[in-house]
Amino acid sequence: MADGEIVQDYTQNFEAWIQDFSEWQTRIGFDPSWLGDYRFDIKFDWDTAGSQIEFGDFEGKPKWERGMHIPQQTIRDAIINMVSVQGDTEFASVEQQNHLLASAPTEYDRKSALRIMCEEQRHGWQMAYLLCTFFGERGIREAAKLLERNAQEGTRVLGSFNEPIDHWLDFFMFTHFIDRDGKYQLKMLSTSSFKPLAASMGPMLKEESFHLGTGANGLRRIVKQGKVPCALIQKYVNKWASTGLDLFGTDNSTSAQWAYVYGVKGRYDEREAQGAADREHLNEASRELYYQELCDEMRRISKVRKKGEPDLYVPSDKFNREIGKYAGQRYTVHGEPFEGDEAAWEEYLIEAMPSDEEEERLVNEYMQQEWIQYREWKGE
Repeated sequence: MADGEIVQDYTQNFEAWIQDFSEWQTRIGFDPSWLGDYRFDIKFDWDTAGSQIEFGDFEGKPKWERGMHIPQQTIRDAIINMVSVQGDTEFASVEQQNHLLASAPTEYDRKSALRIMCEEQRHGWQMAYLLCTFFGERGIREAAKLLERNAQEGTRVLGSFNEPIDHWLDFFMFTHFIDRDGKYQLKMLSTSSFKPLAASMGPMLKEESFHLGTGANGLRRIVKQGKVPCALIQKYVNKWASTGLDLFGTDNSTSAQWAYVYGVKGRYDEREAQGAADREHLNEASRELYYQELCDEMRRISKVRKKGEPDLYVPSDKFNREIGKYAGQRYTVHGEPFEGDEAAWEEYLIEAMPSDEEEERLVNEYMQQEWIQYREWKGE
């Protein structure tokens, strides 16, 4: 197979899946005419995928190019699960976001969001293609499920992808925090021992960079415009940061350990990392890198705030966590143990994150002004 290959010939199973995909678009209200001349190509970058397994117990052996090459059923199961979860997030994002196109603050934002939704659908196609092409009847069933679960019904695999995205500030928060997590997940799969999965990641990572860039730039434009108070923006940062941190999974994860042993999913910086991996704390290591990146980005965003507005910051990684060692524990946004009973804690959460009244004010007051710095669409 050639480097940078675009696959043109699809299997009968994947062709049948494409028909179901068209029905899914209709069902969620995504008009295919919005795509224009965009194509859902299957793209592989075989050059960046590498030819030998790079870590784990099979290190040094040839990467597996077909399902039949995978030596153990448990490894096949792990790969199918990872491909399925990745595909699930892509389609969920479109279900969460496509209603926002009608209320875009500028044409630039509408076109940017539409591009993201097109690329998310292409990424979902790519994952469905892998399932239908390399994993037989099991893969076909899992590919079908990608179109059966629905974010609006709360049935997507990961909780963040069932959360409603009610307005454009949520959209920019989602693309900043959650798509940035997506970058980490794709990078960790880019060195996978299953070569078609690794080869899928190069093109997906190039497209993903636009998604998280849209989030960071959108937040910067909102802060610079100065119409939405930074104190309110901070509450949305508090809301979405913990969600992004939870996406890295449990601490001391045995599934992450086995994925590393199999060579299926590496560290975020696998090819640059020095020394052996701490296999018992793989999720924690990636989460820490992600958290530091969030803090650095938020410092840059905060620099453009109006005079007199408070600093924006990423809350402590202990705050409002549902997964990991801090799950269910009470810490303030600054990482201090919370002193108080259950009622006081609930009151604190209401203060730390946007209330229904603040949501209403955001939409009906602030967003009725020129609340985001204008940016012209130049057809890029």
